[in-house]
Amino acid sequence: MKKAASLRSSRKSKGSPVLERARRVLETEAEAVRALAERVGAELERAVELLAETAGKVVVTGLGKSGIIARKIAATLASTGTPAFFVHAGEGVHGDLGMVVKGDSVVAVSYSGETREILAMLPLFKRLGLPLVTLTGVLDSTLAKSADVALDVSVREEACPLALAPTASTTAALAMGDALALVLMERRGFREEDFAFLHPAGSLGRKLARVADLMHRGEEMPLVAESASLREAIHEMTAKRLGHAGVVSSAGKLVGVLSDGDLRRALERGAVMLDLAVREVLRRDPRTVREHALRAGAGVITVGEQALGAEALAVMERHAITALFIIDERGRPRGIVHLHDLLKAGVV
Repeated sequence: MKKAASLRSSRKSKGSPVLERARRVLETEAEAVRALAERVGAELERAVELLAETAGKVVVTGLGKSGIIARKIAATLASTGTPAFFVHAGEGVHGDLGMVVKGDSVVAVSYSGETREILAMLPLFKRLGLPLVTLTGVLDSTLAKSADVALDVSVREEACPLALAPTASTTAALAMGDALALVLMERRGFREEDFAFLHPAGSLGRKLARVADLMHRGEEMPLVAESASLREAIHEMTAKRLGHAGVVSSAGKLVGVLSDGDLRRALERGAVMLDLAVREVLRRDPRTVREHALRAGAGVITVGEQALGAEALAVMERHAITALFIIDERGRPRGIVHLHDLLKAGVV
């Protein structure tokens, strides 16, 4: 009975005026974006080249609902490798145009192409020689005719039942802005690592943190000489609390690593006396991370100080270890990264 009642309720909700209107809104806006895809052409390519060649920043401007879309476009450009900022058209004609300088380019968003405040800024843009790209729904408007490139974001109809509130038109402008930003991103060779650099607090930024940003350096590194006793090595491991000690030669080169596990295994063999020299129980195939190389061989793992924390984690998992030393080209220790550092940074 409950199942039958649920089915009746489902059939009833599918045909309700509320859901029908919601579907109509979504279909109208989806159709507006599909129409953009069908007519995108050479103008977009020209716009991308103009913005890619900009020596300064991309200034994105608009007013009202178009201003909100312009602000989002500026944010998307900036976060994907194209320096950009938003200027409110109303504030721009009252002093904020001082932020605009030679070498910048402009993206203006106005569906009508006749927004008074944007038109009032055109003389300054022209005087400074700034390339102008406009997103408009009226290609014979004043703004479109003044632009170096006019991108057509016109829509057949708004999703608003009164045909008053900007809905499908703002969706179309936003989608075109995304297309511009993401094509520019590829044009500039913007990579995941670059995105992480601009989003250090985000989850992707954490996952793409570099070994150099996570490793312990200097006095934080647990290091002992080859000639040191096991007593001294244990003291160093305990003081630095990383469960490992790097063993260095008289020339400062990392020649091995002593871990908690190595000590336990030596104890099981009955081979440990605290005054014994570290070299007697040393593991001489240290798992290390070189600064620049990107290869592995001869018992030395090399993924680079500038490698991602995720790469270091993969090495640890592959070799069933919990720490990696970072060494320079001469084999001297530069730092150490521990599994716990990767966990704490959110790399895992």
